[in-house]
Amino acid sequence: MSAALEGENKVTLSPAAKNAINEQLERLLVSPYFSHSKRFPNFLRFVVEHTLAGNVDDIKERTLGIEIFGKDADYDTAADPIVRVTAAEIRKRVAQYYQEPAHNEELRITLPSGAYVPQFHSPKGGNIYGLPEAETTAADPAAHSARQASSPPGRWPLISAAILMLAVLVAGGAYIAWQQATRSAFEFFWNPILTSSEPVLVCIADQLNYSEIALRDAAQPTHEITLKDTLTAVIIDDLNATIKVAGILQSSGKSYTLKGEGATTMDDLRRGPTVFVGAFDNAWTLRLTNPLRYHFANDADMTHLWIVDSAAPAQRRWMVDRGVQMATNNYRDYAILARFTDTNTGKLAIVVAGIGRGGTRAAGEFLSENGNLAQLMRAAKAAGGKKNMEVVLSTQIIDGEPGTPKMEASYFW
Repeated sequence: MSAALEGENKVTLSPAAKNAINEQLERLLVSPYFSHSKRFPNFLRFVVEHTLAGNVDDIKERTLGIEIFGKDADYDTAADPIVRVTAAEIRKRVAQYYQEPAHNEELRITLPSGAYVPQFHSPKGGNIYGLPEAETTAADPAAHSARQASSPPGRWPLISAAILMLAVLVAGGAYIAWQQATRSAFEFFWNPILTSSEPVLVCIADQLNYSEIALRDAAQPTHEITLKDTLTAVIIDDLNATIKVAGILQSSGKSYTLKGEGATTMDDLRRGPTVFVGAFDNAWTLRLTNPLRYHFANDADMTHLWIVDSAAPAQRRWMVDRGVQMATNNYRDYAILARFTDTNTGKLAIVVAGIGRGGTRAAGEFLSENGNLAQLMRAAKAAGGKKNMEVVLSTQIIDGEPGTPKMEASYFW
């Protein structure tokens, strides 16, 4: 059961319960899932604090848009989904936090799907947190009725036991089926690479970003010395996707090497499968995707970058405005995820590349999560089970952080 201060069904929590909820909120906000963002913590803190204060009427999409994102009072919520997108991302991050064993015994703060008013659960999912049994009954009549019906006369205990057993069997079968489906989705995408007898090359974008570097004195670490230098740097968002790919390869016992795109040669690509990370900072990605149905394009000044659909080249559905990106760090990014046999080398190629850096991160997330790959597998089966595939993904970027990746289009050949 849960406690939710919403509408007329208000629950009065004890001061101790409120303190416990606030302490748990702080644990969430200092975790890596929230500490690197500004607006995610602001959003969650706003809805929790207003809920505890009984001000649930303030927890509405328009109010959140105005208070947290600085929107005008008359902004169009239908055209601007920033509140909905942020709430969805917070739900995902909260779920990831509680999936970690270290948090099993902690009070639960959740944001129900389709709502912005949080709920508070005891760690074991028992009575409403912080309330005695009598208050639980008053706050949740349905739960009270369920308890009254828990010990009816006659043969009901035997019947309920049989129903319970059947439910357990059905649930167990469903879980096994789910495990098999998700595993087969992973194998569907990755097996052609993992079963290859050849080592995998991961070709990553590199940037000559630094003309100098600050190094710390070993005897006095607070003292920095600035030196002139030219370093090859890897963009952190590309590194995020690279780590996901490398983790999959390593956990499967597949040998691989990493190379910057500037150091990668055609001879390297002929030696085995290659994973290409990054788009506009990786020349190999642009070369390989250019003949495909979906490929990257830009204007002469690089102020607008987009993904072209060769079947409708005049349309620019998947475009990033660099001005908006740089000024706000809040925009919609797009990416290409592809797996195909390159006709130039005869080897398998995987492309993980966003228009912006957040798009590359989202593509890395997509190919490393079974639920996403299951969606791709279903689309491939519907297209006749063809081996080569290309997908356009989108993700909402908020404060530079990508949200959940979404399939926009797919093509199989």
